Amino acid sequence: MIDSAAKNRQTKSFSTIFLIEMWERFGYYGMQALIVYYMVQRLGFADERATLVWGAAAALIYVAPAIGGWIGDKILGTRRTMLLGAAILSIGYGLMVVPGESVWFLFCALGVVVVGNGLFKANAGNLVRKIYEGDDSKIDSAFTIYYMAVNLGAMISQLLTPWLKDYVNEHYGNELGWHVAFAVCAVGMILGLANYFLMRKAMSHIGSDPDSRPLNWGKLGIVLALGVVAVFASAYILEHEAVARAFVYIAGITVVGIFTWLIATGQRGERAGLIAALVLVVQTMFYFIFYQQMSTSLNLFALRNVDPAFNVFGAHLWDWSPAQFQAFNPLWIFILSPILAWVYSVAGRNKKDLSIAGKFALGFVIVAAGFFIYGAAGHFADSSGKVSSWLMVWGYGAISLGELLVSALGLAMIARYVPARMGGFMMGAYYVASGVSQYLGGVVATYASVPQDITEPLQTLPIYTALFNRLGIAALVCAVIAIAVLPLMKRLSATHSAEAVIEDSGAGGGIPTVASEE
Repeated sequence: MIDSAAKNRQTKSFSTIFLIEMWERFGYYGMQALIVYYMVQRLGFADERATLVWGAAAALIYVAPAIGGWIGDKILGTRRTMLLGAAILSIGYGLMVVPGESVWFLFCALGVVVVGNGLFKANAGNLVRKIYEGDDSKIDSAFTIYYMAVNLGAMISQLLTPWLKDYVNEHYGNELGWHVAFAVCAVGMILGLANYFLMRKAMSHIGSDPDSRPLNWGKLGIVLALGVVAVFASAYILEHEAVARAFVYIAGITVVGIFTWLIATGQRGERAGLIAALVLVVQTMFYFIFYQQMSTSLNLFALRNVDPAFNVFGAHLWDWSPAQFQAFNPLWIFILSPILAWVYSVAGRNKKDLSIAGKFALGFVIVAAGFFIYGAAGHFADSSGKVSSWLMVWGYGAISLGELLVSALGLAMIARYVPARMGGFMMGAYYVASGVSQYLGGVVATYASVPQDITEPLQTLPIYTALFNRLGIAALVCAVIAIAVLPLMKRLSATHSAEAVIEDSGAGGGIPTVASEE
């Protein structure tokens, strides 16, 4: 039993991480809401270049935590590395505040965001795990609330930064609105740091081994120096499409290599779980290709082919800036999460709960429905080629439900199937896999690139709907594949569970013949 004082300490520690994570996501998603528009409208990028650059940046942002987690565990300490990452992120967003049209400067600012996110992301999640270490009854609910923090910060900033950009540009001109909006992202990150320092005593006992020792300034200097190198390397990758493509391919091959090596060299009793995890990681990679459309093709579709007015039975309610439609994703997550949790609970009590693999398959079917809603836009468009804002509401609702069934279960899948001694390593591999698919999502979005000489909504509408219908079909193919591997996943899961029972019962490291034959 955990006494009330310990529970209170846990709650304060968790609140500290919850709030800094909320502000970090506020900054990141506020920037993401505008970055493709900024490249297209402010810097004059063609659609294809903007979506590929952001796809490459997202890939780097997701790959970086694999390194940042190791730095937190082994070099600087989990707590210190998270704070260093938060400080660097505030600098990255701050650089985007500087007015100008230098593409290289933007790429360097994004490089700073890559480094900051790499140091922050893995270590913030790791601290949550350490807070509730040994209290398994709380860990699931803690990560559920933590996931809500991500979406709370995202929703607020995705509503705020587009509105602020439009307001400042309209009233003060000179395109200053973009930079004021990015300034809000930086301020959010600074507020998160300030809040942490006010509550830092609650975190004094949480961290990895290096956190308990005096800071090694030499190691900090090396990390910072390598971070500077990583900033310019990231900017170079963003500048050169061929280099970005090669980087992503190498990262993808690395993930497959990691799994292959672990399956080949791991204990026989671990192989079923690792193979199951590999199958689900591949499926998650496919999902993130669809997810990346929210900040690329769907974002540009909202700009060119969606009426910003919300009307009900002819009555006008309000107008939204095109970039604000992305906020429907976290908003739907808020609405659907408790409903889905209740459904899981009822299904579990009645012994009818779907397996993770089954939920993945269902998730792809629902994602397909979302893209078919967008694909049907041509049938609902007015004479000017614009569709109602409500189409975006329901499309985002379907994709967000698919996210809860696929992406939200990804980390739970790693925890369930991967041995504890490989947990950190495999969490990094999962983020790398997600980064690879973020880039591939940008590549897919280029199929809806609109030539710069085409500006009429009636001309752009069929370009977007063709891509959305193809994505709907692709999601159905993913669902069929996911359903086809369900029998394999059932066998692997049963074998993994049997081996876990044997291990827990103290049967030793050897694997009995019956288990191996199964």
